[in-house]
Amino acid sequence: MIRLLLAEDQHVVRGALAALLSLEDDLDVVAAVESGDAVVPAAVRHRPDVAVLDIDMPGTLDGLAAAAELRTRLPGCRTLMLTGYGKPGHLRRALAAGVDGFLLKTAPPDELVAAIRTVAGGGRVLDPSLAVAAWDLADNPLTAREADVLRLVADGVDVTEIAGRLFLSAGTVRNYLTTIVAKLNARNRVDAVRVARDAGWI
Repeated sequence: MIRLLLAEDQHVVRGALAALLSLEDDLDVVAAVESGDAVVPAAVRHRPDVAVLDIDMPGTLDGLAAAAELRTRLPGCRTLMLTGYGKPGHLRRALAAGVDGFLLKTAPPDELVAAIRTVAGGGRVLDPSLAVAAWDLADNPLTAREADVLRLVADGVDVTEIAGRLFLSAGTVRNYLTTIVAKLNARNRVDAVRVARDAGWI
């Protein structure tokens, strides 16, 4: 029996996934959570074999950050990422986080079930359309600190608060933002957020 943890912020989708996977004789959904922050505590409590994680979830951790933390805290738990968007940048972040599988939500149910079994068995799964796109994508031009700044901008945090959260001066934050806009060839901060999100860099 393969024990599963599901993380999906949309209640209907989470319920449908749990119902679908529970129809399989060898799959047992032992936990279902709605945020990235809840993934590790639930995994530590329920000890799943595979965590099936949505990438875009509310909270301080998205699915990829939760997967990276899960790998550290519970290395025996395999991870399969699901996403509604084929962003190559997400794929690269997933590979960097050490995830075991990456699948689009548009995949047929039998592909999802097969992917879970493959990952549980020690294999890796990669949506082929994303693999081709990632090959052609330019590397993320943002440094880790620049990405942190831009994520906070995307969350609507102002310069002064960003400075406080990241232990920087407001002037340094403004310099980062100027550099980010230039690197992404964006018109302004809002456009920089859009460019980075479309590429899956934040």
